[in-house]
Amino acid sequence: MMNPKLTDYLNSVFTPYDGVKSVTELKADLLTDLQERYRELRAEGKDDEKAFKMTIESIGDIEQTILEVANLSRSLERKVLTNFSGSNLSESDFAGVTAHKGQFKGSALHGSDFSGADLTGSSFKASDVREANFDGANLTDCSLYALDLTNASFNKTILVRTNFSKSGLDGAKFTGVRLTDVTLTMTDLRKTIFEGCLFDGVDFKYTDLTRQCFDGQTFIGVKFDKAALTEVSFRGATFNNVSFQPGFTLTNKYYRMIKTICFDDAMMDKLTYAHLKGMGADLSKVTIR
Repeated sequence: MMNPKLTDYLNSVFTPYDGVKSVTELKADLLTDLQERYRELRAEGKDDEKAFKMTIESIGDIEQTILEVANLSRSLERKVLTNFSGSNLSESDFAGVTAHKGQFKGSALHGSDFSGADLTGSSFKASDVREANFDGANLTDCSLYALDLTNASFNKTILVRTNFSKSGLDGAKFTGVRLTDVTLTMTDLRKTIFEGCLFDGVDFKYTDLTRQCFDGQTFIGVKFDKAALTEVSFRGATFNNVSFQPGFTLTNKYYRMIKTICFDDAMMDKLTYAHLKGMGADLSKVTIR
């Protein structure tokens, strides 16, 4: 003895959650249980209306249960949809997607398009990300570790507390980017291109910047501590509270390296100027602000 009204009732309750797999399974199980309960009540002599009412009452606050199941299911689905580790995703289209705390470990991402994507909190590790496009992407709180980022593009990318570590950035191009509290650790930046960037609170830790060109760019609260700076050019750059320190003590080798840096036409605050002057940097063409 089946009651079509039970099916209609459940359809109306479950409609907002169509497509959620776990909810669909719950609906099928519940319908079977309710039909069984309805048959038992009819067998006890209850009329159709009374049996239907008592059957519905027996399931309690079903809408709250469905909501909880749906929320859990969607949460698990989101986790699945942000874990791309060990995947072959070369030349994939991620443009404009939102993938917070995404996982890209050991992934092939050569030539993939992440332009305009929100990747906040994501982790990229030991992956091939050559020639990837991160233009306009949000990489806030992202970790990029042991990556090959050769020729990757970062045009107006959002870089806040982003950590680049032990990664290859040959030919990678940062254009019109404000790097805020970014850390670049043990990274070779000799062939990386920076154009029109503002470095705010950036820490170049154990990085190789030999012959790098930072002409006309702005540095605020930046640390070049323990960085290789031979023949770096800061021509026309602006400095405010910038630190240059060797790994341990000032050695003759470090003094010689500082003397090779070009600060021509740069503008500096008094503290940065005094700091560099004490290390013997050529500041003859620097303007003090």
